[in-house]
Amino acid sequence: MITNLKDRAALVTGGANGVGREICLSLAAEGAAIAVNYRSSRDEAETLAEEIRSNGGKAIAVGADVADLDAVRSMVDRVGSEFGRLDVLVNNAGIAIRNRFTDTTPDEWRRQIDACLYGMIHCCHASAPLLERGGAGRIIGVVGDSSRVGESGLSIVAAARAGMIGLAKSLAREMGRSGVTANIVSLGLIETAHDREWVEENRAKLVKLYPTRRLGQPSDIAPIVTTLASDGGAWITGQVISVSGGFSMVG
Repeated sequence: MITNLKDRAALVTGGANGVGREICLSLAAEGAAIAVNYRSSRDEAETLAEEIRSNGGKAIAVGADVADLDAVRSMVDRVGSEFGRLDVLVNNAGIAIRNRFTDTTPDEWRRQIDACLYGMIHCCHASAPLLERGGAGRIIGVVGDSSRVGESGLSIVAAARAGMIGLAKSLAREMGRSGVTANIVSLGLIETAHDREWVEENRAKLVKLYPTRRLGQPSDIAPIVTTLASDGGAWITGQVISVSGGFSMVG
């Protein structure tokens, strides 16, 4: 599989920690210049950018709340100015609030929809001119498998991320003539520091949901994202690729 990303630039939203961090490292290892987006994790983003630079790569940390269109436009302008191009957009940022639907609040609805669905809309709209200009742009959205099959307690984020799937499929059709691909990577439960306590409390029950009998790690996700970002993924577009340890098995 061809994954060389030399002379390309990537923006990874929510890139400072967890899955986003691993994606940044994987793309950088293949030669891409990396813009590590963060909302509140500035120190972690700066540390990651420095780690990439210390290994001979190019990287910057860029702060922006993806729910804020003006902030996203400024972020993309900075990336374009810094690297002279933008070839890969990884929409990884998001918020998931686990709660029974009838106990959710309008504020919770807005926060999740703004971060997930509007976040991807904003980033794609701001980045589209640069992605199309390069002639081989890549849009990759990262969602949870709840967006495909539903999940109790995650109704709002599932709805928001289902919207991300619809957006990616539509952009795949609309931007394909410019050489841009758009795909979704759909995840099972990934172990990160964010929800470690909840996972440990429920581990025995959770692993039974997975034929692999383990939960995912950020390192399970980065390789497929890197492939989609590269020339090796040039003829894959409009697809939802489940990387979920078999949590869901739907066509």
